[in-house]
Amino acid sequence: MFGTNLRQLAQNYPSISELARRLEINRTQFNRYMSGESFPRPDTLDRICAFFDVDARILLEPVDTIGRQPVVLDNPFLAGFLGHGISQLTEAMFPTGFYRFTRRSFIHSDKFIIGLVYVFHSTNTATFIKGYEARDSMRFQGLPETPRMREFRGLVTAHEDGVAFVLSRRNAMTYSFNYLSRISSIENNFWLGYVARTVRDGSGERVTRMVYEHLGQKMGPALNTARSAGFADAEDLQPYHRHLLRPDDPFY
Repeated sequence: MFGTNLRQLAQNYPSISELARRLEINRTQFNRYMSGESFPRPDTLDRICAFFDVDARILLEPVDTIGRQPVVLDNPFLAGFLGHGISQLTEAMFPTGFYRFTRRSFIHSDKFIIGLVYVFHSTNTATFIKGYEARDSMRFQGLPETPRMREFRGLVTAHEDGVAFVLSRRNAMTYSFNYLSRISSIENNFWLGYVARTVRDGSGERVTRMVYEHLGQKMGPALNTARSAGFADAEDLQPYHRHLLRPDDPFY
């Protein structure tokens, strides 16, 4: 989507070389953005958004539709309540980039889910998250496996000692609540918490531990994670993910 939007925005300029020069971006790198081979760093994304007078939703939404729908959390009635945590979340607290996550499956209690999400901070101080349900999970539930049906999105907010976010698929009437707190690690890139699904009592396990690992913005680690996404046994998990999840200890 980002590449498609850039190509559309670039049509209003006489040449890509001139546009890249005005954006102070290497022409080759700019071509990689337009082809979808690479994503910009937060500072570069901010420069692109400022230049074209758009926000970071150009990563996720067609540029023609940005700004047409009202943002509920901008309403003055909520601004000092839910809006406060959203505006307080900084890049240092929850960095832009790809994240590998691991949690126990709600469908198969003896299996785990490995997944990939992308987090980014928009220019209007909101932080968004996007990912796709594993094909295996959709197939098991008899749901369509198209990217449109698998996609989920959410809004991230600062928490007293971490972050919290709500995720949902397109036009869905169910959600998941997620809470994460950063833990000590060599590269300071791990978060541990839990995810709770909004289903009625008696529908099986509703809350389970979850690990997020920040992979940065390079496509290599993200693609490797994407290839392994789906159901996995405990022994197939990344060792540190398995250590943090403590598969043999019940979650309270």
